[in-house]
Amino acid sequence: MTTTAINPHRDPNTLSNYNNFQTTHTVANFEIDFAKRSLSGNVILNLLSISDSETKDILLDTSHLEIKGVTLKGEILSKWQLLPRSEPYGSALKISIEKEAEKGQTLEVDIQLQTTDKCTALQWLTPAQTSNQKHPYMFSQCQAIHARSLFPCQDTPDVKSTFEFNIRSPLPVIASGLPTGISKDSDQGTEKTGATETLLYTFKQDIPIPSYLFALASGDIATAPIGPRSTLATGPEELESCKWEFEADTERFIQVAESLVYDYAWTTYNVLILPASFPYGGMENPVYTFATPTIVSGDRQNIDVIAHELSHSWSGNLVSNASWEHFWLNEGWTTYLERRIQAAVHGEPHRDFSAIIGWKALTDSVDQFGADHEFTKLVINLKGKDPDDAFSSIPYEKGFHLLYHLEKLVGKAKWDTFIPSYFEVFRGRSLDSDEFKSTLLEFFQGDGEVAKKLESVDWDAWFYKPGLPPKPEFDTSMVDVCYQLAEKWKGWTFTGDGDDFEPRAEDIKGWMANQVVVFLERIQDFDRPLSKEAVHVMGQSYGFATSKNVEIVSRYLIVGLMARSEEVLQPTAELLGKVGRMKFVRPL
Repeated sequence: MTTTAINPHRDPNTLSNYNNFQTTHTVANFEIDFAKRSLSGNVILNLLSISDSETKDILLDTSHLEIKGVTLKGEILSKWQLLPRSEPYGSALKISIEKEAEKGQTLEVDIQLQTTDKCTALQWLTPAQTSNQKHPYMFSQCQAIHARSLFPCQDTPDVKSTFEFNIRSPLPVIASGLPTGISKDSDQGTEKTGATETLLYTFKQDIPIPSYLFALASGDIATAPIGPRSTLATGPEELESCKWEFEADTERFIQVAESLVYDYAWTTYNVLILPASFPYGGMENPVYTFATPTIVSGDRQNIDVIAHELSHSWSGNLVSNASWEHFWLNEGWTTYLERRIQAAVHGEPHRDFSAIIGWKALTDSVDQFGADHEFTKLVINLKGKDPDDAFSSIPYEKGFHLLYHLEKLVGKAKWDTFIPSYFEVFRGRSLDSDEFKSTLLEFFQGDGEVAKKLESVDWDAWFYKPGLPPKPEFDTSMVDVCYQLAEKWKGWTFTGDGDDFEPRAEDIKGWMANQVVVFLERIQDFDRPLSKEAVHVMGQSYGFATSKNVEIVSRYLIVGLMARSEEVLQPTAELLGKVGRMKFVRPL
């Protein structure tokens, strides 16, 4: 792997000196202790010196970790210390070596550790918090800067490492690598701690990945195939229903993505449906996407989340933003590819329909921050800040709109020749926004017509101007019917103009779930709420009150809450009690 010196200021959210050393391989040896809610063991880091005899110190990111010892080349080191905590980034682990490392020299550092109850990367569930209430559960979420609370590392997307996982647990384990075995041999993998027998689960990730893509889950997990190169993992009781939800589209999504970019690199694409407390729609961990159970709705209407997470297999996982200041390079590209998949599978109008929904999310995020806020820019300043504080739909949607604008400007046919080239140029690497710009301009420099068009792009405005980008002309055919029905409800409820309108199930026959979402969000935007009676009629006529689709139910409950309808209070409490996804919890 070719390595070059890295600008030390490219990622402001790490305490590591990755301009001097770069992690090339990581071995994680952990035992999962559900009773203590901790991981214990050691990590072995291969650190390549990319500077020439500049320092005797190795600095690694940690946060709330108990470090028990450090060895170098098998020798115990006494010269290490945890530096004072620097919020929000944790405590740098400073390891002093006897003499400066020469450029190209690799140091093998072995660190003994245990996670603590302040670990921000792990969520522990009691049996009562799982669907069958039989066994505990644990899963990780390392994005953006939480891997440092699992193990000392260079916790930046600007550094990528291959991984080996050796994980001992009393319950099945899933990791962001390809499985290499389960050891039952007492010498290699089966131990008894008290009354609990553990097995050793091993995995290997030969494609270098940044630390935020390190992922583990362990619990009562069963698996079933959902395609020729895909597996679904979830609780045993949910296995069949989840399998049905994904088996029709997963391989088709992969093939469309491959036609847009190039062949899928990670061997298998799998989906783990986590317990309901998972706060996100999905997390693009390599090999295994971690996904919310709210996408399992019994109607296959919400699995476009998988199109998004799958697209990360190229955008984010193979080609990564160099820092979280350039997060749009992960999420803007992924949202763009997701919508191209939607267009190929469902038809071109579906892409603009999804973009219209995204525009509303973008507008809401800008309104929430304020139109002049730093975090409404495409490229943001995160010096001294926690990347999680900047999280919103803005890098997704504003990033999409830059790429959508470039596609329209260049022309789709020519733009489509740039896509695989871009992902090949930066395969296995990280980049910033300026590198994206220069790569695009260089690619088209031989095409005078396109090069001339690209001169019109105001890059400074796209990258650094806060607020909304220019709004394109969308194909509104799929939203117009939603707005028209909402207007009928407005007339029927408020003005008496809808005397000839009688709500019935046929009003939304043939609609996609997202069209219902658009309709309900339009209702929410009325100058005044519906009456309690109208909410009741809507719920009964359209089946919203009994729907299993959380995307629909959550919006309907908001309409009811705005109307102060007592009949939605209990369903709202029940939903909040069983769903942890922030997208639904926060509005309710």
